[in-house]
Amino acid sequence: MPNAAALLAAVRSQARRAAGRAVHQGWRWVQERGAVSNQSPGPYRFHTLGDGSKLAFPLGTVFNEQSISIGPFCIIGERVTMSAGFLPGLDLGPEPVITIGGGCVIGRGSHLVGHQSIVLGDDVWTGPNVYISDQAHEYRDTTLPIGKQWPRNEPVEIGAGSWIGTGAVILPGARLGRNVVVAAGSVVRGEVPDHSVVAGAPARVVRSFSEVEGWQPPFRNEPPQPLPQGVTAEQLRALVGWDLRPPTEG
Repeated sequence: MPNAAALLAAVRSQARRAAGRAVHQGWRWVQERGAVSNQSPGPYRFHTLGDGSKLAFPLGTVFNEQSISIGPFCIIGERVTMSAGFLPGLDLGPEPVITIGGGCVIGRGSHLVGHQSIVLGDDVWTGPNVYISDQAHEYRDTTLPIGKQWPRNEPVEIGAGSWIGTGAVILPGARLGRNVVVAAGSVVRGEVPDHSVVAGAPARVVRSFSEVEGWQPPFRNEPPQPLPQGVTAEQLRALVGWDLRPPTEG
């Protein structure tokens, strides 16, 4: 028969496991209830919040959302900051300051800080911790602290289908074309042509596409092969070579 110490240790272990399960189940419940959509907007009143779009909970800083437009079927990750203007409670006019197209994915911990105009086309995806702003600090007046100098605004536009890598910074005045790839950690300013890959700080074009030459420099690996239409789950398992079915009990 187990001694009292062993029995007490077993009880404590079971209690810890039960408490852990309860905490995670409770947090999932909070995340589900706290997520923002047009069916469950919570305290937010966006200029537009499209069907099928969801802002994950917990949200980052969000203010003046009446000047933020989010298209349909977007995923906004946890702790994403979206702010329009300097301070909450400003009337910024009837047009949105930040416009996010349909089908966009904004990675967790990212920041969209708009004062004049930030426009993301459809199907723009970002990794986590991306920073996009249309405002820069001035520093030319040596008699004033930089934070007290009047800032400079320049519109930002990111073309449809683009991918912004983890930790990238998109500076005021940046205009990215369609299907642009921004490498992780890049700092982007100025014009970026369609179908380009940019990398570095400051970012420069490292690969581009033309109808005459294709992708230059050429890719070093073969493109992935998409699954044929109509493939069944059994055929997929056979193709992958793994048993993807959940284990059965017993």
